[in-house]
Amino acid sequence: MYNATEMFDLKGKDAVILGGGGILGTEMAKGLASAGANIAVGDLRKEAAERLAKELEEHGTMAKGYEVNAMDKASIEAVCKQIIEDFGKVDILVNAVGGNMKEATTSDTVSFFDLPKDALEKVINLNLMAGSILPCQVFGKVMAESETGGVIINISSMNYYRPLTRTPGYAAAKAAVSNFTQWLAVNLAQAYGDKIRVNAIAPGFFLTDQNRFLLTNPEDGKLTKRGEQIIEHTPMGRFGDPADLIGTLIWLASDASKFVTGVTVPVDGGFSAYSGV
Repeated sequence: MYNATEMFDLKGKDAVILGGGGILGTEMAKGLASAGANIAVGDLRKEAAERLAKELEEHGTMAKGYEVNAMDKASIEAVCKQIIEDFGKVDILVNAVGGNMKEATTSDTVSFFDLPKDALEKVINLNLMAGSILPCQVFGKVMAESETGGVIINISSMNYYRPLTRTPGYAAAKAAVSNFTQWLAVNLAQAYGDKIRVNAIAPGFFLTDQNRFLLTNPEDGKLTKRGEQIIEHTPMGRFGDPADLIGTLIWLASDASKFVTGVTVPVDGGFSAYSGV
């Protein structure tokens, strides 16, 4: 007989969550902790990382917060070295760095042709390089050199399935994250067998600091036209709650998915399945 509880158990595992100070990153850190993992929280805002680590510690989790600039490989390497010194190893990496910015978003008054190059580059680098490639290089190497290997989980988007209007840089970058997830999964499996798995989660629509300006009106908090369109196209009829990601996250991080690599799992209330009619 199988022991389903043991399959999903993360006790003794050391997890790194980059972007852990954000809304989704914070909830994912708590979710992994609830399954027994020790948590290293990395964020550009040191106070946010340390605040979350303290909260996790108060609930009995071994946790520590770190300042890291995921745009800078040297910064990632430095924090990785510190995490190894503090925890001894890295079993799980969650790349939750990402987001969009208003300057890289089209509107009724700003066309695609008007979007500034530096804003587009920042969004692409934030989501693809900082949000996936650079951390995978640094922490993936540590996993490859360890006896136990590890699990990498990237954060993709509905833009992987079809590009959404108004966010060209974000859409391109998130589609690239899923493509890179597949590439890296194959590359590492060919080199190391089942030692390192690489997968991604594609959240549907969750209200975050980065997209709130697109989905709600700041004056009254009511949905914008775009927000209404999203709800209409989501069969479950609501935005996602950050806690909705936890089951999929724990599944991908645990032995319950030990023969799963190179996939992007939608957690979207049916958005990607709905044709609109």
